[in-house]
Amino acid sequence: MITIQFLTSQSCSECFQAKQILKEAKAKYPNLKIEEYDVMCLKGLELAVKYGIMANPGVIINGELFSVGSLDKEKLFEKISNFH
Repeated sequence: MITIQFLTSQSCSECFQAKQILKEAKAKYPNLKIEEYDVMCLKGLELAVKYGIMANPGVIINGELFSVGSLDKEKLFEKISNFH
């Protein structure tokens, strides 16, 4: 199983776009587990500190930092398909 941890904040336009990309990824790869955390909540803050995430959105795949800021759909799908 692939676990994606997604760090977001409410007023972030890049986060909104990343949510749409992650919805598409979930539809294409149903075995994805997507966990969304607000960076203002304790778990989100802990992840941001642990991975050095200084901008939103932050995307962590199976415990490895994948991207910070704008999420590239093609790179995300390529990374996920490499796990299959």
